[in-house]
Amino acid sequence: MGHHKRDLVSWSAIISCFANNSMESRALLTFLHMLQCSRNIIYPNEYCFTASLKSCSNLLFFSTGLAIFAFLLKTGYFDSHVCVGCALIDMFTKGDRDIQSARIVFDKMLHKNLVTWTLMITRYVQLGLLGDAVDLFCRMIVSEYTPDVFTLTSLLSACVEMEFFSLGKQLHSCVIRSRLASDVFVGCTLVDMYAKSAAVENSRKIFNTMLRHNVMSWTALISGYVQSRQEQEAIKLFCNMLHGHVAPNSFTFSSVLKACASLPDFGIGKQLHGQTIKLGLSTINCVGNSLINMYARSGTMECARKAFNILFEKNLISYNTAVDANAKALDSDESFNHEVEHTGVGASSYTYACLLSGAACIGTIVKGEQIHALIVKSGFGTNLCINNALISMYSKCGNKEAALQVFNDMGYRNVITWTSIISGFAKHGFATKALELFYEMLEIGVKPNEVTYIAVLSACSHVGLIDEAWKHFNSMHYNHSISPRMEHYACMVDLLGRSGLLLEAIEFINSMPFDADALVWRTFLGSCRVHGNTKLGEHAAKKILEREPHDPATYILLSNLYASEGRWDDVAALRKSMKQKKLIKETGYSWIEVDNQVHKFHVGDTSHPQARKIYDELDELALKIKNLGYIPNTDFVLHDVEDEQKEQYLFQHSEKIAVAYALISTPKPKPIRVFKNLRVCGDCHTAIKYISIVTGREIVVRDANRFHHIKDGKCSCNDYW
Repeated sequence: MGHHKRDLVSWSAIISCFANNSMESRALLTFLHMLQCSRNIIYPNEYCFTASLKSCSNLLFFSTGLAIFAFLLKTGYFDSHVCVGCALIDMFTKGDRDIQSARIVFDKMLHKNLVTWTLMITRYVQLGLLGDAVDLFCRMIVSEYTPDVFTLTSLLSACVEMEFFSLGKQLHSCVIRSRLASDVFVGCTLVDMYAKSAAVENSRKIFNTMLRHNVMSWTALISGYVQSRQEQEAIKLFCNMLHGHVAPNSFTFSSVLKACASLPDFGIGKQLHGQTIKLGLSTINCVGNSLINMYARSGTMECARKAFNILFEKNLISYNTAVDANAKALDSDESFNHEVEHTGVGASSYTYACLLSGAACIGTIVKGEQIHALIVKSGFGTNLCINNALISMYSKCGNKEAALQVFNDMGYRNVITWTSIISGFAKHGFATKALELFYEMLEIGVKPNEVTYIAVLSACSHVGLIDEAWKHFNSMHYNHSISPRMEHYACMVDLLGRSGLLLEAIEFINSMPFDADALVWRTFLGSCRVHGNTKLGEHAAKKILEREPHDPATYILLSNLYASEGRWDDVAALRKSMKQKKLIKETGYSWIEVDNQVHKFHVGDTSHPQARKIYDELDELALKIKNLGYIPNTDFVLHDVEDEQKEQYLFQHSEKIAVAYALISTPKPKPIRVFKNLRVCGDCHTAIKYISIVTGREIVVRDANRFHHIKDGKCSCNDYW
């Protein structure tokens, strides 16, 4: 078309074409070209202005949008059509996060329709201003507009994200009155809301009433069952989903892999991993993190490390063509540093948060620190989601000081931020600091959620603050309308059990308003093992096996309880029963990161290239700590052998081997950080305290339950663990 054939319709069409296909610069240049070529013959109308303003709904072209806005006012097209006002609302909120200006535009509009109201409500929601969104929703109802699917799903999604479940229930009644309950999108949001509010039964009821299901509704329900620790039901639903010919997506696999991580048999998880590879989903962030978690919990650290490396490479390297596509040696310092220098293109805040989660899972603090450096370099240093992930990463990798530094440097903190730092100090055994932070959080008006109270009760449990724990357990409902969940009851059982109040613990279990699950009874069984109460331990084991008959951990705990009393016939009978049922004991192992490489050790491990040096170091340490008064506690050797052989077994434990390797491989001022997949052995705990004296090193041990900060012969747990 030549200039003489182009009219306002054709110019507006091509500008809209560019704007709708994310070609903002082309759209704006074309708009300018139209003004220059038309020579005062063609003037933009409301549709042309709308397309041009749409191209300015981003930070890059926001200032250009202000100029077009001025032109719009000058030509008198502000009130020409609702689409102009909607475009301006989007420009201010998306381009500059300026909700005040957007609201002024909304209030100045003479004509509004349902789309306009819904847009403004949605923008409030997206900026986290749920109160303003609800106020505007009420004004909309008063103005006699009937909410549609988009209005209600937007508000319900906000209730889920901000955990305002009581408001969500009120909106559910509005959904029913509006006759939108059968809509698939509204149904999906309701399923998700009830699942995340620990009411998975209500989620199931809504799911069953939906006329048709899509991948979102299936995934929301599966995720709900995983969160409520009903892993078998989650996997059963996943199979039903496949039979219903609904293809799972990355979020579905992420949820169901989390379920597999909690099962004693990881065979299903491996099959699902194969499916994710076939479907090309294994390197997507959420799937990769679930794979890392699953393999780490199953003891196959090599697979966890590979899953992490693939994630790291995909997200931080392959986006950039400057990096050699074949550079896969992530364990090489030189290769890794080269890759880091060329990183950052295409990585989002979600990408970094997922990578930090992966690093936290396997305890690789060096990679975590390097990711942190990239975050600062990429301009994401103030991102709330990333800072929350940094707090979690540093806490789980054993560096509580770095976690607190990130927390202190944050300008804005939400409930997740506070919960992360409280949980970090709780797991490190610093209950006083954790509770100080909790009280500070309450003082500034941040409302705690269910997870916050799990962290608080866990902090009390780790140091035996019984009265303090009862105070917080009772205040959950009275002060914050939070109904205690199974995890909160498990924390209280753990606290009473650790304190030796086993009868009080079992009375508390029997008084629970719902049937105690395997988690609660397993927690109680662990306490029976610590305090040597076989009778109550047998009762707890029976309760667990009624609920989870194929749980190998129960057999192992009961077997250890029998072994501590010298009941070797009962030990043999239990092991025979495990063999007949094909139950496999989770293998204990420890690992340590040295020079950007993870080194993993099993009991009596001789496979390491420096095995001879490691055992020579162990022999020297044994002599030194015995001279200081260390006496091997052979009660922790659960085999029917001679005492001399038991002592040899003790010095072959994986945590001692890892500490010895760290001593010969790392410089003296650097703290040693050892990770173990199971509870640290009591004798190893004592020996490491002596080792910290003779070597002058600080040793941090993370086991399945908590951290132990050992320095100068003292541990942060004060021998209460």
